[in-house]
Amino acid sequence: TIASRARKVAAWVLSAFKTRNRLTMLTLYKSLVRSHLEYCCPLWNSCNSTETQDLEGVQRTFTSKIWGLQHLNYWQRLKALDVMSLQRRRERYIIIHMWKVLHGQCPNDLNVRFCAPSRLGTKAVVPSLSKTSSQRNQ
Repeated sequence: TIASRARKVAAWVLSAFKTRNRLTMLTLYKSLVRSHLEYCCPLWNSCNSTETQDLEGVQRTFTSKIWGLQHLNYWQRLKALDVMSLQRRRERYIIIHMWKVLHGQCPNDLNVRFCAPSRLGTKAVVPSLSKTSSQRNQ
């Protein structure tokens, strides 16, 4: 799975680098580990809470190894490192992508329809993907 692959990379980073310096570990995490956790995340965007918790667990474990942050809980560590949770990053990416589709800055390859603005704002209607359409695109 995605989480197990990211765990392997995180374990390699922790074994290969002796330092637990905040800047060094954050740079290694962002470049080597988080890239595995976020690969194609808008496509598979987990709505299963156990998968989301599994992915967040990799980040939770890695941040707990950084010097000076061991005594903090997960959310305090994220705030101290100025890092968002993986779920928050996925949600933010999807919102930005929908805004770009709405304003014609990227192609509407998912055929998302936008309903007229109402009291609650513009609503995006995303068509469901059928099994035949996913097989057709392979």
